[in-house]
Amino acid sequence: MITPAVTANTVPRGVRLGYGMGSFCTATVNAVPGLLLLFYMTNFLAVPAWLAGVVVTAPKVWDLVINPLVGRWSDRTVSRWGPRRPWLLAGACTLPIVFFLIFAGPQLTGYAAAAYVGVCFLATATAYALFEVPYKAMPGEMTNDYHERTSLLQWRMVFIGAATAISGVLAPAIATSDGANGTLSSYRVMALTIAVILLVAMLGSFFGTARAPMTGAPEADRGGWREQFAAVKGNRPFVWLTVLACTQMLAVSMMLAAAPYFATYTLGSPGATQTLFAALVGPILLTMPLWVRVAKRLDKRGAMVLAVVLFGGGTTAAIATPLFGPVWAHIMILLVGVGYAGLQLMQFSMLADVIAEDAERTGKRRAGVLTGLWTAIESGVSSFGALIFGVTLSISGFIESEPSRPVEQPDSAVTAVLIGQTAIPALIIFASALITLKYRLTPPGAPAPDASA
Repeated sequence: MITPAVTANTVPRGVRLGYGMGSFCTATVNAVPGLLLLFYMTNFLAVPAWLAGVVVTAPKVWDLVINPLVGRWSDRTVSRWGPRRPWLLAGACTLPIVFFLIFAGPQLTGYAAAAYVGVCFLATATAYALFEVPYKAMPGEMTNDYHERTSLLQWRMVFIGAATAISGVLAPAIATSDGANGTLSSYRVMALTIAVILLVAMLGSFFGTARAPMTGAPEADRGGWREQFAAVKGNRPFVWLTVLACTQMLAVSMMLAAAPYFATYTLGSPGATQTLFAALVGPILLTMPLWVRVAKRLDKRGAMVLAVVLFGGGTTAAIATPLFGPVWAHIMILLVGVGYAGLQLMQFSMLADVIAEDAERTGKRRAGVLTGLWTAIESGVSSFGALIFGVTLSISGFIESEPSRPVEQPDSAVTAVLIGQTAIPALIIFASALITLKYRLTPPGAPAPDASA
């Protein structure tokens, strides 16, 4: 159980808005490559599906190294801007550039194209870590109040919803503006547009958090890697939350990778990618106050289980899309979106609780290390969603192509697309409900969950 805090801080509205703007980084860098990169490589650069899946997955292994490093560095940073904000600025100055280069390479195809995209995606992962790891560490240090952290993070989720809408609706719309499936030029225009949005939002977050309160532990943990990892390993709430987030994001990333294929081969309309994404992210913009109330009523664990049921139920029901058509698919994805909104809010709110509890218990500032590990492991595991889907396509006989050489996919590949969008993510997300029961942090004064749960 989280013990009562010494003080209960209310984060100023201006800081909430400034902090929330940084979520454009989170949503965009996850959504655009997750949604378009696999399709871009297989259908524009003639990269085999299995290799494209490896390219999307491989740079994430680097996260296991760079994210904990950045977290450790930010814990130990001493500056007039605080320990986290110098790193926000470093990420803002580098990420937009390397993100643009992913889609703006030379005229390459096949293995050469895969190598180029892989290098650029690795650089993007590095720049993303500079911003994202310190950024995620900040809520646990802004307030000591259990429910205030959820309230603060609903602003983050609103911005994630807006950013995901831009990424999932605007980005595909620009990418396909030159035809049904788009062209290399339209993908470059898309990348430039998103890069500019990234730059503005990330700088806005840097300046907007200048007055953020800092209530974390006064000194950084100066122990070595072995001591820090031993302490993290012994933090059971952190371990179970990490396992939970990895499981859920694996399902989400697989659905993202499958979405353009689902729109193209199941719904018969590549443009449906935008409307499906709108159905997914719309609830994030609309349901945050509701999820905050649910978390107060059922506690965060109960709210998480409810979110899993909604997400999994909608995903399972979407299997019937070939029978009921596109309208049915959109309604089910809307239901998934309601669940997804709850999953995201509860994940980040629980992480802030874990960070605050660790600082209070140990008297050390270790938010960066915790966040770095959490982000690295979650990102690495979730990236396997694209790999699993790419391998599924290859096994099913999916044929890679270029815009000038459209091909007719075999029935087995079309079936694999449907299964990859619905059945497999549903099984994964339902498994996370059991993992949720292992998370035991509760608000001050509340009884701890039954240890037999």
